[in-house]
Amino acid sequence: MSPQAPICAPTLVVHVDGGARGNPGPAAIGVVVSDPDGAVLDEHAERIGVATNNVAEYRAVLAGLQRAAALGARAVQIVNDSELVARQLTGVYKVKHPSMKPLFLEAISALRGFDAWQIRSVPRAQNARADELVNEALDGVR
Repeated sequence: MSPQAPICAPTLVVHVDGGARGNPGPAAIGVVVSDPDGAVLDEHAERIGVATNNVAEYRAVLAGLQRAAALGARAVQIVNDSELVARQLTGVYKVKHPSMKPLFLEAISALRGFDAWQIRSVPRAQNARADELVNEALDGVR
């Protein structure tokens, strides 16, 4: 399976974000799953304890993939604001940090459960709701 594989129906768009206040520090994830037209099907925010930003980003991808699969997705378009995670998952960057390798391998394994997938990184403003969910979780709002 390749991240360049054509996307087919049923496809879901999965906006994910992870963040930590301090690096490492208190961390949380945010996930928004929508249909291709933008109708939100699921939202999730969760505190994940103390982690780095990169660990939180991977944990958000994993949660997003799990939620998309539970909704019946056969293909996913993952949208995040972490260029590092997007490039690692597509093979552009190698995963060098030992603590990141298990998360990377878990994400690749989860992606293999889909017929097709794509991932792209966007500016934070284009991932605003997932970012809001992270902050709500960290602030104790969710």
